[in-house]
Amino acid sequence: MTSRVFRLHSTLELLLEDVHEYFEDPDLPVDIADVEITRRNNTLIVSAVAAEDNISKYTPTAQLKASVTENRVYEHDDGTWHEEPPETEPGFGGGSSSSGSGSGSGPQWGAFGEQEEEEEPPNSKLVEYACFKGDRETVLQNTALQYPMFEVLCGLAKTADKGSLTAIAAVDDELKAVRIVDGEERTAQIKVVEDPTEKDNCTVNWRDNKFISS
Repeated sequence: MTSRVFRLHSTLELLLEDVHEYFEDPDLPVDIADVEITRRNNTLIVSAVAAEDNISKYTPTAQLKASVTENRVYEHDDGTWHEEPPETEPGFGGGSSSSGSGSGSGPQWGAFGEQEEEEEPPNSKLVEYACFKGDRETVLQNTALQYPMFEVLCGLAKTADKGSLTAIAAVDDELKAVRIVDGEERTAQIKVVEDPTEKDNCTVNWRDNKFISS
């Protein structure tokens, strides 16, 4: 039986530069010789390159798909960068939540009644994130080399500081539950909670993978 992924849901967020660094020298499954990384506007695509010639060049191999977003991060006293700004210091943005200049005198107006451009927070920068978010059809696409590419996604998940990956896969004729949260692999098991055939119009919400529990 060929290993395959049945259900998957991901909320992973990684720095885009960390994704590129991860694939500089990745530990790839034996079925994958390499990966090709392409970017189309705000979409990042990581495609599998087959290790053997038994896959036709016209057969689309599995690929990971992520949206690229831009977030502001702030430098803290210990030299690390976080999305949450450090405690506001007197003289910049202190006092009320008003969007003034920080002097406490309220908004400053130009000659034509336009508010001056808000000052950019100090010790901050905009960085790009690769967001692998969605179900299998969104994050892990195509059938050829699907399971090996899922293993690559699991490797990425173990390097992510934010987000989770849950999945149900078949490996060696046995179902396997996978759960990785904030870079840590967690114990998981599959639970059968209801037979959909017992009720009319019964649907199961696989999006949250409620059949996987810690």
